Amino acid sequence: MSLGILALGIACLGVAIGEGFMIANMMQAAARQPEILGKLQPLMFLGIAFMEGTFFVTLAMAMVLK
Repeated sequence: MSLGILALGIACLGVAIGEGFMIANMMQAAARQPEILGKLQPLMFLGIAFMEGTFFVTLAMAMVLK
């Protein structure tokens, strides 16, 4: 198994776990205080964008290593 593919799999796993935790915690916060949902959504999307960016950088590096 190529090292790049292994790195891509680990990055994908990390992104999925991180996004799951982020969404779950945002939903818990919105359930406690629904009026704060408008302030939480932009922060959530920014966090997801950074996590996906990390995944795509890993994808590019996996392609370079291959």
